[in-house]
Amino acid sequence: MQLDITRRADLAVRAMTVLTASPERWKAPALAAELGTTVGFVPQVMGPLVKAGWVRSDPGPTGGYAAQVAAADVSVLQVIEAVDGPTDAGRCVVEHRACTSGTPCTLHVAWGAARAELTRALAATSVAEAAKGRHR
Repeated sequence: MQLDITRRADLAVRAMTVLTASPERWKAPALAAELGTTVGFVPQVMGPLVKAGWVRSDPGPTGGYAAQVAAADVSVLQVIEAVDGPTDAGRCVVEHRACTSGTPCTLHVAWGAARAELTRALAATSVAEAAKGRHR
């Protein structure tokens, strides 16, 4: 059982904090360096943010990535789900099967409560609030 965020989702949240803190466009190499990733990975991270309308991607020598929203207007959960998909996949945390109230596992109720609290906290945390807790 894992309770971690994918590297792509982590980089996406961090990218949003960088872009929303700056009025300028960020070129992929500079953004990659700031995030500590490769230039080749930047489009994979930024694609879902562009698709969601939170980031603008302008090609060409004067282009780059720029935020289209304020950091306070997007939650960490929204970014995670934009990158990784829905957080509730309906998978059982104990057995390799679907887990529903009709066919619950031994941890179904407890896991459901824990998941609900975690998603509530992530939904209540804006990218701006996450940026305040950022450590380098």
